[in-house]
Amino acid sequence: QVQLVDSGGGSVQTGDSLRLSCAASGRDFGNSAMSWFRQAPGKEREFVAGILMRDTTTNYADSVKGRFTIFTNNAKNTVYLQMNSLEPDDTAIYYCAAKSARFSTISFNTGTYTYWGQGTQVTVSS
Repeated sequence: QVQLVDSGGGSVQTGDSLRLSCAASGRDFGNSAMSWFRQAPGKEREFVAGILMRDTTTNYADSVKGRFTIFTNNAKNTVYLQMNSLEPDDTAIYYCAAKSARFSTISFNTGTYTYWGQGTQVTVSS
């Protein structure tokens, strides 16, 4: 059974940092695209950052460039999102997502991702 387990969220102050983790199991994602999305109350789920697991190419939403970093471990079974200089607008539930197709590309479209984590809450207060 394929599983993505998100963790690492919490409540922090403006300017603080958090690191989210997404542990993948049940299949090999070494050639897939994996991404982080977030959803704030009353808003649609939006792309945050993505990584091509085969060569670690990354892509970021403009709103997080320079503050967030997505990376993976050597075993390519965990994806991290390092979030620095957090702002209240970063408050949301963060979801890890993975595509099922090998050699897939990073996409901003939630409908192109097959597997999703359960989400982890990030709250940033001013």
